[in-house]
Amino acid sequence: METRTADIVLDGRTTVLARPDASGPWPGVLMLHEGWGIDDVLRRHAVRLAAAGYLVYAPDLLGEGPWLRCVVSTFRAFQARAGKPFQLIESCRQELQADPDCTGKVGVIGFCMGGGFALLLSAEGYDAASVNYGMVPSDIDELAARAGPIVASYGGKDWTAKSVPALREALRTHDVPHDVEVYPAAGHCFLNDKPNGPLLFRPVAKLAHAGPEPVSAADAWRRIEAFFAEHLGPGPLSNSPGDAKA
Repeated sequence: METRTADIVLDGRTTVLARPDASGPWPGVLMLHEGWGIDDVLRRHAVRLAAAGYLVYAPDLLGEGPWLRCVVSTFRAFQARAGKPFQLIESCRQELQADPDCTGKVGVIGFCMGGGFALLLSAEGYDAASVNYGMVPSDIDELAARAGPIVASYGGKDWTAKSVPALREALRTHDVPHDVEVYPAAGHCFLNDKPNGPLLFRPVAKLAHAGPEPVSAADAWRRIEAFFAEHLGPGPLSNSPGDAKA
C-alpha cells in the first residue's frame, strides 16, 4: 500500500505523520523514537506501519538544542513519568483520535528509549503497545495490573533482555494479553534496517552487538503487525504488502 508522509509542528515540536494513501478510517499508532531522536530509520519505520494500514504520528521527544542535554532531560522526564515528553505524547494521542482518518483506536510503539515510554504508556489506556528493547521498570507488577495488550521484542545479546522474565511474569499474573519474544541472534536496535546514530558511536555499538539483524527483525515485524491487527483492528482495506513512498 502506498503512503503519504509530512512533518507538522505540535506543541512546538516536530511530529512526523505517515498515512495510507487511500480512504480511511485507519487505526492510529503513536511511534516513539530511540535516544537518537527522529532520523531516517525512524521515518522508514513510520512508513512501514502506514503501508500496513495504520495512521502513524511520531513526535520528537528530544526537541532542539545540544543532543546530550536534550536526551538527559528526556530521560529525567521518563524516570519522573511526567514533563514535556508525556505532555507531547498526550497531545499526539488527542490529535490522532480527532483525525477524521482515524478509527479512534490508538496503539503505541517504541524503540529503545521509546520502547521504555511505550511500556509505561501501556497502562494509560492505549489499545495495544509494542515494546521493542525498552527498559522494564522495577514496579512492573504494579504497571501490569493496569496495562493493555503488549507485544514485546528483545535481543538475546542486549542487556535489556535480563528483565524479560520479570515482564513475562507480571503480564501472566495480571492476565494481560501479550506476545513477548527474545531473539538469541539479535542485540539492541535489531529492528533497524541500517546502523544509525553518530558515526563516532557505531564502533561501540558493533562491539555491544547493537544494530540490524534482518532475520529476527522480519519475525518481530510479523508479530507486531499481527498483534496490532488483532487489538487495533485493520483499516478499510486488507493489509496486503505493497510499495511505500515517502
